[in-house]
Amino acid sequence: MKLTVFGATGGIGREIVRQGLASGHEVTAVVRDPARFTVTGERLTVHRADLTAPDTLRPAVAGRDAVLSGLGARSRADAGVAAGLTRSVLTAMDAEGVRRLLVVSAAPLGPTPDGQTVFDRTVLAIVNSVLKGVYDDLRAMERDLAASATDWTSVRPPKLTDGPLTGRYRSVVGGNPPRGRSLARADVAHAMLAMVDDPATVKQGVGLAY
Repeated sequence: MKLTVFGATGGIGREIVRQGLASGHEVTAVVRDPARFTVTGERLTVHRADLTAPDTLRPAVAGRDAVLSGLGARSRADAGVAAGLTRSVLTAMDAEGVRRLLVVSAAPLGPTPDGQTVFDRTVLAIVNSVLKGVYDDLRAMERDLAASATDWTSVRPPKLTDGPLTGRYRSVVGGNPPRGRSLARADVAHAMLAMVDDPATVKQGVGLAY
């Protein structure tokens, strides 16, 4: 497949690029600063672009089978980044007639699963309060996805870690795995690549966790 990855210098985006190349895909990594991007490969194209300017993104998405985005806030101060930059991606995709889009959101945006413990509910309430701005940003992003013409999937992991790729995790289309507390960025990337051609995940939020 021909894939384009946004947020390629981030933890999840970099893993999408690495794993995509390892699986034989042609990958275009969209970055602001190529000097910060260290992944190499024969099927890799690095595209420098201003993510706030949709016209600069069009060459990166033209003719692609799917677009995968790891764009999002790295801290509370970055709240607003996910929705704003994803709008640029949506505009570029619409202009080029590209439909398949997978993005990273967060588990708290999905429904509370059955069997959630009191401890998990308490932790979730605290996290929602502390990261309210970040989650409001992701909710705005998901509203934009739902209103778009894309065949989108919003991937919703819990707490992210830098653990190794395992390929062993739970996923729930339209929900969240119960008692799901963490997931490595490498496994988020693995799941996103696996969902690219999975029709069951189109126009759905998908919860992931160990």
